[in-house]
Amino acid sequence: MIDTRNLTKEYSGQVVLNLPYLLIKKGESFGLVGNNGAGKTTYFRLILDLIRATSGEVLINNEIVAHGENWKKITGSFLDENFLIDFLTPEEYFEFIAGVHHLSKGDLENFYAEFETFFNGEVLGKKKYIRDLSKGNQQKVGISAALLSKPEILVLDEPFNGLDPTTQIRLIKLLNHLKETAGTTMLISSHDLNHITDVCDRIVVLHEGQIHKDIQKNNNTLKELEDYFAA
Repeated sequence: MIDTRNLTKEYSGQVVLNLPYLLIKKGESFGLVGNNGAGKTTYFRLILDLIRATSGEVLINNEIVAHGENWKKITGSFLDENFLIDFLTPEEYFEFIAGVHHLSKGDLENFYAEFETFFNGEVLGKKKYIRDLSKGNQQKVGISAALLSKPEILVLDEPFNGLDPTTQIRLIKLLNHLKETAGTTMLISSHDLNHITDVCDRIVVLHEGQIHKDIQKNNNTLKELEDYFAA
């Protein structure tokens, strides 16, 4: 479904990402881990056509993302607060996203009901602009907005950052539910090895822009990752 071929990205002559080949299959829950500067966010930005590759390409459903638009209709994403329109209230922002995807008022009401527990009474009806919400509640808005259209592909960069423990657990349950019931193809990066192994069945370790491990999850995966980063 997501096909990466000879993909490189350079800044000022320094190679920050070098992926000769990487295939993420439909319905796969794909985790990306690595220390700061490993290239995780760069890779996600290339998948979403937010930056241009130095060489190579990413394809979604055999369409080169830099040359097409069809993949956008099936993809939901949240990388950071720059994805938000922070001078809107959460309700206004959700209405905007719903409009982009041609969703009805009924669809939006169903969405609010579905995410009521995740919002935990801290997002809707507060008469606050998104910029005035806490970092954690901004994360809730961004993550839920990425899911509003029920995308086939979901891309989240460090989604657990800023969330309190209760919301982290709710997010894990939400993502696992999507994986099991909707068959959503998920790409998730995280510094939290516990959370990434809770959600993802395949985990790739990036180091200095290159793949150092590509693991299908088993009972020893968390220890394997901990041992790798402790070395």
